[in-house]
Amino acid sequence: MEEMKQAVLPKREEVPSHLKWKLEDIFPDDQSWEEAFKKVGELANSIKGFSGRLHESPEILADCLKLYEELQLTNEGVYVYARMRRDENNNNPVYQGLTDRASSQNIQAMSATSFLTPEILSLPDETLDSYLKNPALLPYEFFLSEIRRQKEHVLSAAEEKIIAQAGELAQAPMTIFGMLNNADISFPFIKDEKGNEVQLTHGRYIQFMESQERRVRKEAFDTMYSTYQKQRNTLASILNSSVKKDVFYSRVRHYPSALASSLDDNNIPVDVYTNLIQAVRDQLPSMHRYVSLRKKLLGVDELHMYDLYTPMVQDINFKVDYEEAKEVVRKGLEVLGEDYQQVLERSYEEGWIDVVENEGKTNGAYSWGSYGTHPYVLLNYQNNVNNLFTLAHEMGHAMHSYYSDLNQPYLYAQYKIFVAEVASTVNESLVMDYMLKTTTDPKKRMYLVNYYLEQFRGTIYRQTMFAEFEKIIHEKVEKGEPLTADILCEIYKDLNVDYYGPDMVIDDDIKMEWARIPHFYTSFYVYQYATGFSAATALSQQMLNEGKPAVERYLNFLKSGGSDYPISLLQNAGVNMMTPEPVTAALQVFAKLLDEMETLS
Repeated sequence: MEEMKQAVLPKREEVPSHLKWKLEDIFPDDQSWEEAFKKVGELANSIKGFSGRLHESPEILADCLKLYEELQLTNEGVYVYARMRRDENNNNPVYQGLTDRASSQNIQAMSATSFLTPEILSLPDETLDSYLKNPALLPYEFFLSEIRRQKEHVLSAAEEKIIAQAGELAQAPMTIFGMLNNADISFPFIKDEKGNEVQLTHGRYIQFMESQERRVRKEAFDTMYSTYQKQRNTLASILNSSVKKDVFYSRVRHYPSALASSLDDNNIPVDVYTNLIQAVRDQLPSMHRYVSLRKKLLGVDELHMYDLYTPMVQDINFKVDYEEAKEVVRKGLEVLGEDYQQVLERSYEEGWIDVVENEGKTNGAYSWGSYGTHPYVLLNYQNNVNNLFTLAHEMGHAMHSYYSDLNQPYLYAQYKIFVAEVASTVNESLVMDYMLKTTTDPKKRMYLVNYYLEQFRGTIYRQTMFAEFEKIIHEKVEKGEPLTADILCEIYKDLNVDYYGPDMVIDDDIKMEWARIPHFYTSFYVYQYATGFSAATALSQQMLNEGKPAVERYLNFLKSGGSDYPISLLQNAGVNMMTPEPVTAALQVFAKLLDEMETLS
């Protein structure tokens, strides 16, 4: 695949078909989508007929839950298709419209089923216990036990219906940020290494930041943040609204904090979050040592924030086109066995992946899909090592979804967010191990060790810094304090000072970085990158060292979906996340990589 050098991104219709995903596997055309959309409305109306009747018999409850599954499954397909079509080109008014309709109907479906949880909880414990002896309810045992666990946080049926109806308002901050960030913000042109005028985009930003020419890095950095700076008050208002939404829901549901509310969905103790921050802060000397090594290897008098992504190994051309990336990922994941390899090959050949950037396409990368069809992966592939590992990462998510969907009923197929980053990071670890074992060029090996160090920095240190930022801003709102652009910038810059240490010049522009992080609109999500990376480091080492028994435990983890609590699923796979030990152990690997980098240099 030729790397795109043109100054302007191609239009969607100009992208070759073999580089596009095939959403026709969800719905063959928009008319089929319309029929499913209509069906969601009909199912939502039907399920309302069970309201007030769940006390009648276990058979009535079982019938209601079957209809609930069908409604959720159909609704999921409708929403996923519309949203992924919009993601192909956010400027396309047809799919803007479909997404808006699907989102509105999703709220209506939630409202129609809002009676379910409070009515189940209104059943006396002895009644529900007797119900569970009925074979028809056996598939719903874990589902019902989860509802009972959160009993004190569920409101009356009338209150739950109001909350469900307010869902569209609650989505507003994320929707507005997404439109501003993906469709309305346009970045200026900058000059690349050859002096060509090239438009800065989300997808090209990291590519520029990896440039060995410092002028290009600085220009991309300054251009990116000066563009966000012009929208600073709007962006602060959007994020403030999102945080206030989180705090509102936590208080309405009687949680002590927004953090506790967010973690309870995964049944994760708050200590896991606070222990992570403390464990990482305890290991900040290793990060500061890394910064010192980077400064030395780059040979600069001052190390700036725009010097963080460029390889510490100079004069090396390590381009990786998409076809080569597919082969490296395939070889790196051979340890996972033949069946895994066959499914991976299908993903490459059968239109699971949307590969290249085009005008209006949602930036970044993700894996998504709907139960009953294969998962999909969105990329904005650029020809570099970072994007090779992005492919490995997103295919980890996709394979987790594939195995989970294949082995679990719909209600238990969706794995919890806490374990969502484990499979993706296992893939990265295994691919890295393969590349380090097969790379003979000393400079390329140094490059890979540098890249792996960056993964630790970016996934454990940086995501934990993000997690601490989220904790601070939510606590401020909970105390009734304002979140202005100035306050957000001050908090963010102070954290950078702490995490990067005395050898880093904390450029003033970095204070605006919070404004471009989409994950801040999914509260307390990012900490799971750090915990997931730590768990994945342990699991990948087990598979490489133990072989088949560890691989079997891991594949069983992938097949388990959401059929148990995430902490238990990881324990079954061989990792105990209730202790800080996996985080500390992962950062000890980081310290050893630092040792190797110092030796190689």
